[in-house]
Amino acid sequence: MEDGYSIEFATLITDNLNTDFTAGRMLGYLAHYDHLPEVEIADEMLAILSDRKQIMDKKAAESYNAAWNNYMQAGIFDDIDE
Repeated sequence: MEDGYSIEFATLITDNLNTDFTAGRMLGYLAHYDHLPEVEIADEMLAILSDRKQIMDKKAAESYNAAWNNYMQAGIFDDIDE
């Protein structure tokens, strides 16, 4: 807001800086510029949130795969008649 951005815009952006990943990425992005148009900041915020979702999805898939591999190694499915 000190840089001339609206309260609504600043609130919307800061509401999405709720993890170290998002906050660090946005602060790193903003550190390289003196003043950006709101549309560029919003675009970067969307890109950061998209990256975060992809990372979360990948971690979930890895977790499911690890659990499946544990089941297979334990032989849980060995006695199932085909």
